[in-house]
Amino acid sequence: MALLERHLEFVDALRRAGVPVSMTEDLDAIAALSLVSLRDRDTVREAYAATIVKRQLQRPTFDALFDIYFPRRVGDGARGMPTPEGELDTPVGDNLDVLETMRRRIERALRDSDLDDQLLRQLAADAVGRFGSDPNRADGAPSWSMYETLQRLDVQGVVNRLIERLLSEGTDASVADTLAQRRMSRFIQAVSDDIDRRRNERQSSERRATETVRPVLDRLAFSAARHADLVAMRREIQPLARRLATRLARERRALGGGPLHFRRTIRAAMGTGGVPLTTHHRPKRPHRTDLVVLCDISGSVADFAHFTLMFVFALREVFHGLRAFTFVDGIAEVTDRFRPGADAAEVMAELAGSTREALLAGRSDYGKVFERFVAEHADALGAKTTLLVLGDARSNYSALGEEAVEAMVGKVKHAFWLNPEPRQDWGIGDSAAHQYAQLIEMVECRNLEQLGAFVHDLL
Repeated sequence: MALLERHLEFVDALRRAGVPVSMTEDLDAIAALSLVSLRDRDTVREAYAATIVKRQLQRPTFDALFDIYFPRRVGDGARGMPTPEGELDTPVGDNLDVLETMRRRIERALRDSDLDDQLLRQLAADAVGRFGSDPNRADGAPSWSMYETLQRLDVQGVVNRLIERLLSEGTDASVADTLAQRRMSRFIQAVSDDIDRRRNERQSSERRATETVRPVLDRLAFSAARHADLVAMRREIQPLARRLATRLARERRALGGGPLHFRRTIRAAMGTGGVPLTTHHRPKRPHRTDLVVLCDISGSVADFAHFTLMFVFALREVFHGLRAFTFVDGIAEVTDRFRPGADAAEVMAELAGSTREALLAGRSDYGKVFERFVAEHADALGAKTTLLVLGDARSNYSALGEEAVEAMVGKVKHAFWLNPEPRQDWGIGDSAAHQYAQLIEMVECRNLEQLGAFVHDLL
């Protein structure tokens, strides 16, 4: 495959995975590649990263896709460049003479204290191509096995030879064993890398990119987040809130000021013959709404609810008033936990603990909760209030409390329901999303990107 074609596919895969690449950045990457050695894979990687990656959370996705589209060595095949000189792919099985020759080549390479990585990669490619074919592949398609490669090469025998050689040169016995094992481990890693490279080339890069590469953190679904992802998301909440607040302030300034300041406008016009070329305005009073958040903290939606709460409270300065309630089959106000200066990690831990306790108490009962909210906390809602419900709308086949929802929506200025499930799953099983959507605007909100976009539009 031509380098330009591979570059275009790589950039397209980055965009699909949520790493934005503008046309200018695309051209910058090509220009950077023209200035570095294309034989040095690590340098090529950093040239791409310097021109494309803008945030640290994008780097894991970038690295994973780079490894797919630019494997360690590109071999022959429909998606590869020409096989590097010296790489032999003709299987010879258990030919003893050829095996012994290969073992001696490996031993000679490992004698050198300053191992040549390029030589190791070449030896590994030769070894896998000639001795690593998997005899158990039923369809006859090319396949490679690390076990077959290392067993036929008798790597322990090679290590023993190397130890004897080091001992004959006066190396201490314990040191000789350590050195031999360490050097052989580098060769074994080279074999593993070569097998990975061959397997990568047999699969569609696009398919691998879609199936195996996780999207950037902004686009990772809350339900698919691992522990490490959740930790990273917590770190991202405050920066995301700051960026959103800055963006909102910039957009509001661009819209202009408030009412015309007549006296300042006339005074300024005196310098232009009384013609008001520039108008002056009084400061525009920012419109700030009251926000009430009602969160389902059961099961898999707990992480979504916690992160949404943290994000909203990180922006509490832009709201006139803010109150939050959590529920499973009972309801509790948690506004005081998000006091100014509260540690985000501690609040998350407290909420996680209350979630575990709530899960022991029962399952989500939306109808019961909505009715209790109307009965006990109706004073939280008013004509200037925006109501935000967070949950998957899975009712466990219990009553929906539709009259209570209508009553809540009727008392507020705006009402939204953020659902962390994909839209195509709404209405399946015990999901009452479609019924609730007839009463309150239902919005799909599965990741940080969608959450940020919703809050921006809300404000």
